[in-house]
Amino acid sequence: MSLESNATASLPGKPEPTVDGGWNRVHPASPFVRGWVALAAVGFFFGRDAFERMLQGRDFVDPNLNGRVPWLLAGGAVVLLLTVGGFILSWYFTRYQVAEGYVRVNTGFLFKQQRQARLDRVQAIDIVQPLLARIFGLAELKFEVADAGESAVRLAYLPLDKAKQLRATILARAAGVVSGPETAEEVPEAPEHVVLSVPPSRLVGSLLLSEQTVGILVGAAVVVAVSVFTQNQTLFLALIPGILGIGAAYWSSFNKGYNFTAAISPDGIRLRYGLLDTQAQTLPPGRIQALMVTQPPLWRIFGWYRIHVNVAGYGVSASTEGTSRTMLLPVGMKSDVLRMMSLVLPDPGVEDPERVFSAGLDGLGPAGAGSALVDGFTTTPRRARLLAPLGWRRNGFLATKTALLIRSGRWWHTLVMVPHQRTQSMALHQGPWARRFKVADLVLHTTAGPVSPRVFQADVTQAVELFDQQAARAREARKRQTSEQWLAQVAPQAPEVAATLNEQPAQPEPPRTSPQQEDRHDG
Repeated sequence: MSLESNATASLPGKPEPTVDGGWNRVHPASPFVRGWVALAAVGFFFGRDAFERMLQGRDFVDPNLNGRVPWLLAGGAVVLLLTVGGFILSWYFTRYQVAEGYVRVNTGFLFKQQRQARLDRVQAIDIVQPLLARIFGLAELKFEVADAGESAVRLAYLPLDKAKQLRATILARAAGVVSGPETAEEVPEAPEHVVLSVPPSRLVGSLLLSEQTVGILVGAAVVVAVSVFTQNQTLFLALIPGILGIGAAYWSSFNKGYNFTAAISPDGIRLRYGLLDTQAQTLPPGRIQALMVTQPPLWRIFGWYRIHVNVAGYGVSASTEGTSRTMLLPVGMKSDVLRMMSLVLPDPGVEDPERVFSAGLDGLGPAGAGSALVDGFTTTPRRARLLAPLGWRRNGFLATKTALLIRSGRWWHTLVMVPHQRTQSMALHQGPWARRFKVADLVLHTTAGPVSPRVFQADVTQAVELFDQQAARAREARKRQTSEQWLAQVAPQAPEVAATLNEQPAQPEPPRTSPQQEDRHDG
């Protein structure tokens, strides 16, 4: 996130920088949509007593206040005017601009602030529509950059069509669809090809068969057993707050996952979801740092999986919103998983990617495998089976030409995929028991997020070799990545997208001159 000044000094003999366009303002209704809670609070404060008196059949105005009613009304009017005036000033002093390779937003009339983000460092752009904004046809834009924190730039609110057009323009520049001198020409929204959607029935089934449901049933059984054993019926009252909280959590998950749709377009992977509050994300595949496929035990009955990703800028959030933003697929079949993985990593670096990915999702080494290769995966040595009696045959890793695959979990199946160029650093971990059995864990560090890549209990010699080889692979992959623009390196998957890209070919940027610069950029 950059908080630089907008002023640009001109040097003798150098041309002035070109500008895409002038400063623009958000929609005039934006401060009222953002601050409707403040208006509701003012109305509640001044109208609560009168409303209660009216419900009780008494006078609308307390007779004891007749002499002070004008002053109260005047005070309420002043507070209302100050609130509305603050909204208007907030709108007037909020401006944005797309120019010189940056998107900039100026805010504040007492304490001014300018936020800006480089277009070629944009990791993702979300279009968010809370319920009230949807009523007015408005949307908020969130620009994510490689800071692993809050959104660097937020524009709230714009007309929905304008938000879509602005997102298309910025993503076209960030992806490399539009190159050359910057002009004021607007880029139309790129076409898309829908690759999958999640039926509401499958979403409901996944919630009912989730780990959360198992925990609830176990907890309820314990409470019932204790209540019957102690003959204390009041224990059931303690379940009421829990039931309310659980219901709210289920509703939030259903609301965020409803109508989930994934599509591919020249500007990235587009995700749409939401029942009341809708959100549209655009994730350039080249910006995804790591991917994790998980399968809870009860989901194995129907062959369901979920996918989480690490994206620079999203960071780690325990909130439902943060979880939904890092969700690439809330629930899907194996074919859906393979399709999404092919979008994230178009070149898997193996001849038979379906066989390799299937082995990573559901593979299990034979009892005598030890550290031998099984379906390409190197598993935990047999001598270390006491450290993971159930999971030692599942634990394994496989390095392809483009990514490192890590699988683990006997009951909760997990497959992690890290593109080589996204490996930022690594560490070898070995505790006293691991030293006793001559095994070690290899931890890969990417950007913050729900995915924590870790090779469990590999043979210590193989772990050291993997450490050295992965460092070399990451270094070589970053050298081959000569452009910040993901479209210069990621091939389109859908025929419709290919036709569009043929009309607007991307021009890759020239290679960087310093390898150190490559090592510093991992986002």
